[in-house]
Amino acid sequence: MRATRCLMPMLAVALALAGCAQAPNGRGLFGGDAPPPVSATRGFLATAAAPQPVPTVQPMAAQPQGIDNVLYGSTVTPQRPMPAPRVASGYAATAEGPYTLDSGDRLRIVVFGQDGLTNSYAVGASGHIDMPLIGSVLARGATSDELAARIAAKLREGFVREPHVAVQIEAYRPFFILGEVTQPGQYPYVANMSVETAVAIAGGFAPRAFRKTVTLSRLVNGQQLRMTVPVTFPLRPGDTVNVQERWF
Repeated sequence: MRATRCLMPMLAVALALAGCAQAPNGRGLFGGDAPPPVSATRGFLATAAAPQPVPTVQPMAAQPQGIDNVLYGSTVTPQRPMPAPRVASGYAATAEGPYTLDSGDRLRIVVFGQDGLTNSYAVGASGHIDMPLIGSVLARGATSDELAARIAAKLREGFVREPHVAVQIEAYRPFFILGEVTQPGQYPYVANMSVETAVAIAGGFAPRAFRKTVTLSRLVNGQQLRMTVPVTFPLRPGDTVNVQERWF
């Protein structure tokens, strides 16, 4: 009986230590947090060991041009197309088309059946030629056929009933070459010559000459056209070639 009485307090202490040692407020009898139940502890460990989901990275939208790039700290400037060279627009207008007369051209004018009118005539500084009977006739800006028609029209005015006129070019007006060549100046035009031929006539390039392109001045439709052309560009009588100096 005495042994039973001794075992009862010990049993109570053991039960308290086994699971009943948690107070109603969740704190243990000895002042610390009560350990969670075994099942709860297993659930916590399982949750902590579970793999975490990998965050999805959305691709960035393309950076618009012309605004500040905040991410990289730079400014994106849109690229503008390069303008077309001036020479491209001037080639067709200057390299093609019939030849027009101007001061310095020397002409052979034949009036069939009229030996007194058939002769060689030079186009003067005013752009006119002077012929017997009809006097001054404008030649500047006209083709050979157009000048022949003008002469025939004046001859019909009481001089020749049915005139037949032909105009041929005996000598073209000279061209001019300036700048970085050995002998700049005025030279007679040679048929089918190019800028390179003109440079050769002027003694070749000077040591400081830029040899890829030159500046060309040409009278087109009454207006002076200035453009940059390669050395293979064809010349016409009256052109002015300016060979530029290179800077390196």
